[in-house]
Amino acid sequence: MRMKVALIPGDGIGPDIVAEAVKVMGAVGTKYGHKFDYSFYLAGGVAIDSVGMPLPESTLLGCQDSEAVLLGAVGGPKWDHLGGDQRPEKALLGLRSGLGLFCNLRPALLYEQLAEACPLKSELIAGGLDIMVVRELTGGIYFGERGRNDAGDSAYDTMAYATIEIDRIVRKAFDIASKRSKRLMSVDKANILETSRLWRSVVNTIAKEYPDVSVDHMYVDNAAMQLVRNPRQFDVIVTENMFGDILSDEASMITGSIGMLPSASLRSDDFGMYEPIHGSAPDIAGKDMANPIATILSVAMMLRHTFACEEEAAAIESAVGAVLDAGWRTGDIMSKGMRQIGTKEMGTLIAQKL
Repeated sequence: MRMKVALIPGDGIGPDIVAEAVKVMGAVGTKYGHKFDYSFYLAGGVAIDSVGMPLPESTLLGCQDSEAVLLGAVGGPKWDHLGGDQRPEKALLGLRSGLGLFCNLRPALLYEQLAEACPLKSELIAGGLDIMVVRELTGGIYFGERGRNDAGDSAYDTMAYATIEIDRIVRKAFDIASKRSKRLMSVDKANILETSRLWRSVVNTIAKEYPDVSVDHMYVDNAAMQLVRNPRQFDVIVTENMFGDILSDEASMITGSIGMLPSASLRSDDFGMYEPIHGSAPDIAGKDMANPIATILSVAMMLRHTFACEEEAAAIESAVGAVLDAGWRTGDIMSKGMRQIGTKEMGTLIAQKL
């Protein structure tokens, strides 16, 4: 199979970790007879420095012409002085909207080998954690009308949702839940927000089409509390854009290993953009210190969701587990008795395990 992938290394450690992901994709290609066709593009701070804008038109067009996008990281203190529309993070919003990516998948998986890094009591995570947060990505308050009054002393941000926007993300969540433990938790604020009341109504309507999936509703403030009180009650969580942004970060941190977690942003067909959830960490860029595992696991998600290569995706995940079992660690997940290695060696070891 030929796979056309757009690569956006981005800022900070982005080029370091994307290089290791490409190394692993090479091993996948060798083992399974696939051919990856890569194209490299600029986005984020490096694009601002090069062409004066966070998302050049050539990048968006190149991504639209690909089958999948692998993104490293964007942003950093160097560009913090810029206005909102000129910041590196604007590239992410532009890619999501320009590529029609409405569904964000954020798995929060606690690796048994890293259980001691979890900040929760051991009895709360006995048996492990495996939560999938399904976040709506192109609607809500982040994309609503915003502004200030003429005096500049009052501001507003508008949260708006249409039934069609809720319908498509909720169906994705039901489909995912039906392939896991058949449990879905819809998170909203229906006691206060009208958009949440519409959200809950759409969920209840679609639920009738999935009789094998158990559906519950939870207010977002309670969900935030329950994630640290009893995280194992959750399997698949579906929620709107801002709530999903917050809850997925919380869910990732209870695993204790933000450097291990991938993400996928999908649209209605097989196209997707894949990226680690961590930031650009410019302080360690180019120092062979970054953990590439989240980016490598993002490749596994890409193979699974865009190219329907389940065996290849599972092989990557198994290789990561085998390297961890052997005691190899980058600095961010280092613990007593383990052997510390750098970015490049971690990528090489995972590729070799394949």
